[in-house]
Amino acid sequence: MNRKIRLGIDVGGTFTKAIAIDISSGDFIGKSTVPTTHNSERGVANGIIIALRDLIKNYNIDRSEIELISHSTTQAVNALLEGDTAKVGIIGMGVGLEKSNVIKRTNIKNVELSLHKYLYTCYRFIDTSQYLNINQIISTIAILKKEGAEVLVVSEAYGVDDPSNEKYVMKYSDIPITAGHELTGIYGLEIRTLTAAINAGIMPKAISTSKYVEDVVRNENITCPIMIMKGDGGVTDIDTFKHKPILTILSGPAASVAGALLHSHILHGIFIEIGGTSTNISIIKNGKPEIRYVTIMDHPTCIRSVDVRVAGVAGGSLVRISNNRIIDVGPRSAHIAGLRYSCFVEPDELDNARIITFKPKETDPDDYVCIETSNNKKIAITNTCAANALGLINNEDYAFGNKSSAIKSLSLLGKMIGANYQRTAEMILDFSLKKILHVMNPMIKENQLDEKKTVLVGGGGGASVLVPYLATKYNFNHEIAKNAEVVSSIGVAAAMIYEEIEQTIDKPDSNDVSNIIENVKKKALDRGAVPESLSIQTEFVNERSLLRATATGNVELDIGKNNRKEIDEHEALAIASSILESNHVQRIFNMKNYFGFTCETIKKQLFVKKRKNPIVILDKFGRIRLMLDNAKVIEGNKKIKNELNSLIYQMMKKSNEELAPQVHILDDMKIVDFSSLISPEHLIDALKNEISKTNIDKITIIIKI
Repeated sequence: MNRKIRLGIDVGGTFTKAIAIDISSGDFIGKSTVPTTHNSERGVANGIIIALRDLIKNYNIDRSEIELISHSTTQAVNALLEGDTAKVGIIGMGVGLEKSNVIKRTNIKNVELSLHKYLYTCYRFIDTSQYLNINQIISTIAILKKEGAEVLVVSEAYGVDDPSNEKYVMKYSDIPITAGHELTGIYGLEIRTLTAAINAGIMPKAISTSKYVEDVVRNENITCPIMIMKGDGGVTDIDTFKHKPILTILSGPAASVAGALLHSHILHGIFIEIGGTSTNISIIKNGKPEIRYVTIMDHPTCIRSVDVRVAGVAGGSLVRISNNRIIDVGPRSAHIAGLRYSCFVEPDELDNARIITFKPKETDPDDYVCIETSNNKKIAITNTCAANALGLINNEDYAFGNKSSAIKSLSLLGKMIGANYQRTAEMILDFSLKKILHVMNPMIKENQLDEKKTVLVGGGGGASVLVPYLATKYNFNHEIAKNAEVVSSIGVAAAMIYEEIEQTIDKPDSNDVSNIIENVKKKALDRGAVPESLSIQTEFVNERSLLRATATGNVELDIGKNNRKEIDEHEALAIASSILESNHVQRIFNMKNYFGFTCETIKKQLFVKKRKNPIVILDKFGRIRLMLDNAKVIEGNKKIKNELNSLIYQMMKKSNEELAPQVHILDDMKIVDFSSLISPEHLIDALKNEISKTNIDKITIIIKI
């Protein structure tokens, strides 16, 4: 049987990890880990190519077997952190009467990225009261180029409503150019222009990087598509990355969450990815990662990504002491200091060793501790060493080390602080937990998670070092993600298409919702999503007059022969029973691409029994696509649209509500959410419109109660 191989490559702060998966069988073929090439002339892209070549060579992968290459990238983040950005020429546009206000909001001054690092800009204004003049456009571009602009931004007031002027200017640019309307559909001229400027500043680097990766891949006689991970957890094509590199901000952490959810059916959880230097923490709610707007170096943007927060502690964090007591763990790590972990050396190497303090980097305090051996070599004491000393790591785990060496090193430190090795190890881990909880607890409160039902999911090479210890100490359920040390690479390889459109609309009607659904659906299909895998959701944020539509779907290669990943009814029932926490779960409809289940729950409130029918919908791969705590399900065919008026108004009368209920339509090709519509008339019109367009006769309507 011919293999169909997908390669996933994740670029981390310390290592670049590549994995190969045979999607026809679901088999994990192999992995390759190389140092991330931050200092290479080609940047992190060079490490991607090295890892790719190693993987192909070490596992005898024929280039014709490769169906897809996808990778995350830190290129955008690195460029911003290091100030490695191009000078941006901004063309602001608006009608004459609003000139001063438009200039105020589009003339983005030099943007501070970090200490002494700036995104430099220059600016010109074009009045659009009259038809645009070609000579004026060309002249304006020439002036900005003369002032040093290497890339351009064009941003017009109300350009999201009518982008024709922005598009017209873009036609005459002979250098890379981006526009406000390309990145978002929401109002807010200043934030839209700032987002476009940041995106433009990293475009030349993105174009260079993607061209290098693409050229090398093609020179290797690999003809498959190349996809890039986005910060929202989806993937996009390489051309999109060239023009919208800002979308890849936080793509690494997003990949990790995607990888963890691939084999897990968690409804509510906290994903804790523990690397060597830092820990990324994300929230999983209703089976999906939480998404929020990205702030880049204190600058708000219109771009949304997985909500990832960072704790400055991890598996390789070093210990700090003062007055013979432990005062902190991290933020500096053994990786940054260039030291080996004591649990990964032979015990006799620690004979006649002693504890010393040192500076990992010249600017660091001198209270970090390490072991100095008899031949003057420095060896680190880390969280991983502490966990191994306590016997917390299974011998098959990526973080498993030499317990005798770990005990020996912790005993040396314990002698200095007046404690045995067990207590010393516990103190190190407890300091680390405090840092994680400092980040994690506010996220639990913000997302209103029930701690009793919240599962901690560990990922990264250091997952077993801290996550089980944290779960045991604070009474959480927990699990370690499958192949935790390469979970981010797996997430990249298995990522879904995720597309989002936002529009500023005061009171959306049925046409607005139908149009945005069609647009986001087209966007997802154009990116390679398979129609029968689509899930479309709409949301109206009333306080911001913001209509948002999202579409998720599988990349085409996920469908078809990937039999191992598809689940049968028995497996679906087991997953649903776990999610709904009931042994009396029933299937509610029979469709090829989706499984739907419900049960009855009874809650006593004083002298009244309150009955609910929660539902969960899974796709054929076991992924949670919809979860409602109480719902009514109506099955039928396309004729059901004739009954919608009475159905919706009956539900409103029964619940004594004036607003329309939250409704989803499922037709075995896609799930569409109409919760953005609060007017019953608009909801009914939109439902009828959607049912009329479907080519499938079997329709299921799900109404949240």
